[in-house]
Amino acid sequence: MNTKDLIDKSKSGNRKAQQQLFSQLSTPMMGVCVRYMKSTEDAEDVLLEGFYKVFKNLKAFTYESEQAFFGWVKRIMVNESLMKLRKNKEIQLLAINEDLDQEVDVSPLQDLEVADLLKVIRSIPVGYRTVFNLYEIEGYSHQEISEQLGVSIGTSKSQLFKAKKLLREMLESKNEGYGS
Repeated sequence: MNTKDLIDKSKSGNRKAQQQLFSQLSTPMMGVCVRYMKSTEDAEDVLLEGFYKVFKNLKAFTYESEQAFFGWVKRIMVNESLMKLRKNKEIQLLAINEDLDQEVDVSPLQDLEVADLLKVIRSIPVGYRTVFNLYEIEGYSHQEISEQLGVSIGTSKSQLFKAKKLLREMLESKNEGYGS
């Protein structure tokens, strides 16, 4: 059964179709949730709450393409992650007065396996990690991030700058241990 058929059947309450949609999307959506949450347990909570909202709001979704559906579900997961971070008061973003236009070289990231990269990203402070994920991975603009998080554009830029700088430092120190 294709995705459109699964969506149509899920809209009418077909539990089997809902289970199939969940099975198809749970692994990639868990990857989204894990990038934002510190623990796997929190990511699982966000995933389940996100899917609850997906199925609750599915009747309002108009199918255009599989990519559009995937993007819609992903956006729900990102929003749920941000809501959990806000609820737990984990996002603490502080503006800094640094040259934010200066680029930080994060080329060591290219040589890492995905699991290692995720581990490094998850180890940075929540504020840095959140902005890094939204900007670099999800493709949000600083304007959109500032609206999502309720901070200034400058704060978004500073958090991204600090995240990249910290990631580069962590990766360089990790690489030194390998004789680089």
